[in-house]
Amino acid sequence: MGIVEGKVAIVTGAGRGVGRAEALLLAKEGAMVVVNDLGGTADGMGNNAMVADEVVKEIKDSGGQAAPNYSDISDLEGVDNMIWTALSKFGRLDIMINNAGILRDKTLLNMTETDWDLIMKVHAKGTFLGTRAAARVMRTQKTGGAILNTTSISGLAGNFGQANYGCAKAGIYSFTKIAAMEFARYGIRVNCVGPSGFTRLVATIPGAGDRGDEISSVEPSARLAVFLCSDMAKDLNGRVMSSHGGTLGNKIIEFKMSVSEGWQKDGGMASFDEIKENLDKILIKEPDLNMGSGAFIPKA
Repeated sequence: MGIVEGKVAIVTGAGRGVGRAEALLLAKEGAMVVVNDLGGTADGMGNNAMVADEVVKEIKDSGGQAAPNYSDISDLEGVDNMIWTALSKFGRLDIMINNAGILRDKTLLNMTETDWDLIMKVHAKGTFLGTRAAARVMRTQKTGGAILNTTSISGLAGNFGQANYGCAKAGIYSFTKIAAMEFARYGIRVNCVGPSGFTRLVATIPGAGDRGDEISSVEPSARLAVFLCSDMAKDLNGRVMSSHGGTLGNKIIEFKMSVSEGWQKDGGMASFDEIKENLDKILIKEPDLNMGSGAFIPKA
């Protein structure tokens, strides 16, 4: 018996990359899966139903249960249609994975309003709409549920040329924390993953390169996602985690913001000179994310 046996799951952006891996593994572990994918290009243009259909076929050919959905997850009507697909095909909803995403990378001075707005619509609004819709169903069912959002290292530490994407992904970090607080009373857990692996979107980033299966597999991210959506993780809520690796191994980490020890002046406001003189106590010396210790480095 799989770890999500009998559960009904929706995975957005499940036609390719990490979403596809999540959908396939959920099905392998016993879930009935709604495979959502608009089938657009990496920058959010066009549509192609075959992208979702092919994953559904792969699941069914392996003995699993799945249904396709081609909705735009940044649109309220599209999200309602996606939820209805799960309820009409499988009768309930237990797992919601907000994975769908696009990229429109440009430096700030060259970024258009469309570049900014479309990224926010897909990532931020899409995550909001999917989370709210799923939670409303789960609350009515009164049996709890699991919602999983998707952030990125670009949002947690920043990345050149991704101000729009990074801003949206940083927002999803705090969105996850707040949703986890609000939904806990209904038994609905909300966690978040920062995926790794060489995907179609990663391939569009200049200089990304294909690092090879040794350290760039999407499987570690998918396995963490399925674990977090299962009852094995029933005590985890509001967590932001990542899993990366490949054929040589696997490393799993958690992300949390940190605060410096700081410097305090008693009996009045600090002067400008005092702020300057005590920056070594005020500032955190390490980078935003110390990926030297968090990254997966295969052993020889």
